[in-house]
This record gives sequence, structure tokens and C-alpha cells, in this order.
Amino acid sequence: MISRLLVANRGEIARRIFATCRALGVETVAVHSDADAGAPFVAEADLAVRLPGNAPAGTYLRIDAILDAARRSGADAVHPGYGFLAENAEFAAAVADAGLTWVGPPAKAIAAMGDKMAAKALLADAGVPMLPTWTDADQVTDFPVLVKAAAGGGGRGMRVVRDASGLADAVASARREAAAAFGDGTVFLERYVERGRHVEVQILGDTHGAVAALGVRECSIQRRHQKIVEESPGVLPGEVRQRLHEAAAAAGRAVEYVGAGTVEFLLAPDGAIHFLEMNTRLQVEHPVTELCTGLDLVRLQLRIAEGEPLPEEALAPRARGHAIEVRLCAEDPAEDHRPATGTLHRFAVPGVDREFGNLTRAGLRLDSGVVNGSVVSVHYDSMLAKVIAWAPTRAEAARTLAGALARAELHGVTTNRDLLVRVLRSPEFAAAEIDTGFLDRHPEVFAPLVPAERVPLFALAAALASAAARRADAPVLAGLPSGWRNVPAFPQVSRFSGPAGEVEVRYRHDRGGALAEWSTDLSSDAAVSLVEATPARVVLDVDGVRESYRVHQVGPAVFVDGPGGSVTFAELPRFPEPTAELAAGSLVAPLPGTVARLHVATGQRVAAGDLLLTLEAMKLEHPVVAPIDGMVAELPVPAGGQADTGAVLAVVNPLEDAR
Repeated sequence: MISRLLVANRGEIARRIFATCRALGVETVAVHSDADAGAPFVAEADLAVRLPGNAPAGTYLRIDAILDAARRSGADAVHPGYGFLAENAEFAAAVADAGLTWVGPPAKAIAAMGDKMAAKALLADAGVPMLPTWTDADQVTDFPVLVKAAAGGGGRGMRVVRDASGLADAVASARREAAAAFGDGTVFLERYVERGRHVEVQILGDTHGAVAALGVRECSIQRRHQKIVEESPGVLPGEVRQRLHEAAAAAGRAVEYVGAGTVEFLLAPDGAIHFLEMNTRLQVEHPVTELCTGLDLVRLQLRIAEGEPLPEEALAPRARGHAIEVRLCAEDPAEDHRPATGTLHRFAVPGVDREFGNLTRAGLRLDSGVVNGSVVSVHYDSMLAKVIAWAPTRAEAARTLAGALARAELHGVTTNRDLLVRVLRSPEFAAAEIDTGFLDRHPEVFAPLVPAERVPLFALAAALASAAARRADAPVLAGLPSGWRNVPAFPQVSRFSGPAGEVEVRYRHDRGGALAEWSTDLSSDAAVSLVEATPARVVLDVDGVRESYRVHQVGPAVFVDGPGGSVTFAELPRFPEPTAELAAGSLVAPLPGTVARLHVATGQRVAAGDLLLTLEAMKLEHPVVAPIDGMVAELPVPAGGQADTGAVLAVVNPLEDAR
């Protein structure tokens, strides 16, 4: 039996595995980079071993370093989690050769499915339906096609190409991104199905030859080909569900699969199913299967690795209710899902019933890699946590999940929370009218939860709370009401930078401390009276309706959570210090990263929208394009060079004879 397990991963999945290990009495070992030294998963492990450095290639992707960590810590088993080395056949073989128990499928199965082209050929022979596929871009004559990485997953390396003119660039970009993420830049091309749905089947195989299908998950709502909303069971006709189960089980048997895996399919509008890939690991979205079956998939992984047969409840799982999961990510959907970095000053999701485990009644589960004070760095992907709701019906699960997300306090890092709430509350999601193009067809879900006309009220709450905080810290006359003036006709003024730019809040209290009047330079005609103002809470009466605002200030940043959503402001100084101005036409780095490639040279003429360079951060490539027609005057950071947030990446000067 396994007595001490090393998890060769980080963040949320490491914490998830540790939770099951604690319940089973298995000791745990974490490995961590320098950037992760203070992370929650490291603190929760019984033992931890440092992997010097930060870049994945020198830490979490180093097989020799992880095996050395297992030896030094006395681990007798290794769980790869997902991502990094989870689908690396060489790693699986090395773990077994070192005399350790490998919690995953055998290296042979990983290798068979890791080469996606070979996997397609093998499973086609087993009767699993396939899409037309090419390995050579010159062979493609029918568009659209999807460029895909041959190794790894998570949507990295994927590009949709609709005509031949963009094919070469898409293939080159996909190769770079795949090489950075997986250490393998091999790509292939596959027929792209419009309005297709991404569905998948969780399977389990044991060492006694049994393969079980545990239900279908719907994973169609994606950004950049990465899933952000997953649910189980998928809303499907029974006949389609049965075909998916049979095809997934056939795939598992064809490779003599052992452990937890997922077989992914594309479901065409006409009901045809096509194999996409088989992920030889636990999936990010495994909690929705756990909640709908009552099974602990990590526990089953450990049992299988110890040679136990699949229990009856896994061979014939009972379906119960509906589960929906969202991936809460540090990114800005309004800026093409640009990843965000920083410190999470507060991370609180209300109403959570359980972390990293199954529920016995309808409610919320949280699988998080972060806590208050966690630092979100540029080195790894942007997912902060998974929030999962389980309820008797799909509608109840969606409502519960949307409500919890809307009330969550997520302070310090930009997230995709508003987008997720709007998706869950959309009529199309409620009607299960979803496919992989959902976000492209519904730009309305990118709108902030707090509409522009209500931002002034949030700004007023920020100003009143900030004034109350100053009053509480006042060394003299602390008993006077906040905002009291000897000349009451003179208003107080606070200035903030917010989602609509700078906003000035003017307000005046009467001698009793009541709000006599208020205004902002943003439009608002609401009649407002003050009920209560403390540094952490402001209660307003707005047109006869009482509204409560929670306020959290960290330095100049003011986070206001109120009715319907959250708004972040930066309090501006009354007398700002002069700052150096950037040269006109400067393009700056939105986050720290590496200049992966320069596409232009200084002195070159460019048109608005031309690609100037690509910035690599959080395992993804981010294009930097020319904002105007002009000439490239400067490229201060060379290819391969590092850039901090705000660093000038390029300067484009306008041309009088702009083309």
C-alpha cells in the first residue's frame, strides 16, 4: 500500500490530492519552485522539497529533480496531477524504474495516446469515429481547419484557420506555444466543425481489465480553446450518450487503459460524434463527475495504483443531480483574456459547503489554489480556483453558482468572474444552446456586472468609507462625524480612477452627519441618503431602497462589493507627483513576460493592426499590434528579452503619408 505520496504538481490540484491523502492516512510530499515557496499547497504537505528556480522547464518539468525529491523525502509513490509531466511517458517509466508506485496509466498507454496522430490511427481501428486529419499543412485544401499540438492539452497551441493565407503563421505560432508549454512543438491539422460541442467521457480502468465509463461532461464554453464552464451530465439525447459511453470504453480497452482518463469528442449539430483526443490523466473538471456520482476519483486512482479492482459503485455509478463548474481565472476578458498578476488581498467565496470533496446535499464546493495574500505570478497559468455547484436540477445549480460568484470578494487581481456570472445567467445557457463558439456569438456576456449608471454609487461608497477610515485614525477630534466642516456648504472631494476612467465624488454632510448632497462627474440622478458609513461598510438609501456596500481598502486601491457586483477604484492623491510621460506611440507590456519573437524591424513601415511582436506570459502568447499606420521607431526589448509590466516594447511613429 502507498504510505507517502509525492505530487509532482502545484496549486489547486496538489491541494486536491492532499485532501484525499489526509482522509486515507497517506503522508504527502510537495515539490515547489521558488515562486511557490509560500503557496498553500506547500504549507499543507507533510514534507516539501524545493526545485530551485521558477521557469517550468527548470522546475516542474525536470524529471531528474522530481525523482531526487522523491528519494530525499522517502516517498514511495508519485501522482502527476494534471499538466506539466502528467502525460509524459518518459516520466511514468522513470518513476516505475525507480521502484516507485506510479499513480496513473502505464507509460505504454500514455505514449500511445500522447502521439495524437498515432492515437487516431489506433482508435480508428477500434471503431472510434474520427475527423479528417493532416500532418502536413501543404495537404490541406478544405477549410476551416484547427491547428493542434500533438502533445499536451489545455487548448495550448490551438489555432482556427479559415483560409490558406493564414495557415503558415498559425502553424508557426502553434508550434512555438506548444514547445513552450509541453517541450514538443509538433502540430497537426484537423477539420474544424462549426457549431460543434465539446463533450467528454470520464473513464476508469483497473489492472484486472475492467474499463468503466462514468458519464458525459459538457465542456463547450471555452475561451482560446480552453474550457471555462463544465457540467455533468451533459444535456444530450439518451442515444447520443450511449454512443459516447461505448466509444470511450472502446478507446480505453484498445490501449489497455489503467487509472483515470478522459476521452474527448466533438459532437456535430447533426448528432455525429468525432474523437478529439484522450487525456491520460485526471482532468481539471473532474469534480463535476465526482459530485454527480458520489465517487472520489483520486481515491480510486490510489486504489487502482495499489492493484485493487474497480468497486461496484464505479462499474455501475448512479447518477445524482446536476453539477456545474467554472474556472475562476486571473485574467481580463475585456482585453482578450489577458492574464493578470498581483497579490490577492482578499479571496472569499460565500456559501462554500466543502473544499476538495464531495457534498451530501445541494451546495457549493471550492477547489482553490490560492488564499488571502497569495501572489499570482507570471510563471504559471492563470487559473485561481474552481467553484462548483451541485443541485437536483441544472437550473438550480446554475443559479446557486452565479449567485455565489456575484457575491464573492476577489480583491487585488482582475478576474473573469463577471463573464462567468453573465454566462450562467444567460437565456442561451439556461436553454442549453451552447457550443464552442458561444462566447464569439454572445459579446453581451463580456459586459461588467455593475452597469455604468450605477458606478457613481459605488464611487460614493468608496469615498465615504475612505473618509470614515481617516476619521477613525485621526489623532485629534476623533468624535466629530466624518466629513464635518465648520463651513458646511463646502463639499468634500475625492478622486478615483475606476472602470470608466477618473471620477470625482463631491459630497457634503450637514452638522448632524447626515448626507446633505452629493454628485459626481458621472451621470446619476439617484436620490441618496446615508444610513451608515464605517471604513468597511457603507449603507445608503437609494430612491427609497436600502443598499449595503462592503469596502476594503489596501493602500490606494479601494474594492467595493455591492448590490449586483464589484467595482475596483484607485484613490488618486489630491496633489499628484509629476511623472515622466511616455513618448507618443509607445506600446507597453501589460504584464511581465518574455518577448518571444519580433515580427518587424526598426525603420519598417506598418499598418494599424500589423503584428509587431509576441509577448509570452503565463504559458500563452500575447500579440502586440500596431495601433496606427506608421513607422517602427524603437524596439527596446530584443527577442528572448524579459519585460516588466509597463516596460516599453515598441514605439510606432505616425507617417504623414500613412498607407
